[in-house]
Amino acid sequence: METREQRPPNGPRGNGGAHGLGERLDKASQAAGQTWSRARDTYTDVRAAVDLPGRVDRHPYGTLAAALGIGYVLGGGLFTALTGRIVGLGLRVGLRLAVLPLIKDEISDLAEMLGQGDERAPGEATVTRDDAGERT
Repeated sequence: METREQRPPNGPRGNGGAHGLGERLDKASQAAGQTWSRARDTYTDVRAAVDLPGRVDRHPYGTLAAALGIGYVLGGGLFTALTGRIVGLGLRVGLRLAVLPLIKDEISDLAEMLGQGDERAPGEATVTRDDAGERT
């Protein structure tokens, strides 16, 4: 059986590991400081690129709408029943607004045709008559 003196101590030999632990703590502290400095520089660069205060001053309602939309999506609202209803309503309104001008044009063409007293069917060729009353 081994005695306590025969087994090597944990950590570096000599001073019991106090010097090695201090060096490791210094290295970890330096690494943390460098990481913090890089993160701060990155934040400053992103903040300058985004220019959020300037955007808010130029487009306050657009910025508010963007913040609401981003919050809604990040909050998990993208795949909910409310989103389905909103998208459905938007599609119905959009289709109605897209089809409305087409229907309006067709109705105005029909009213114009009826207003002229033209008895021809839609799509039928126009018949003209010369001074003698003959068809041309």
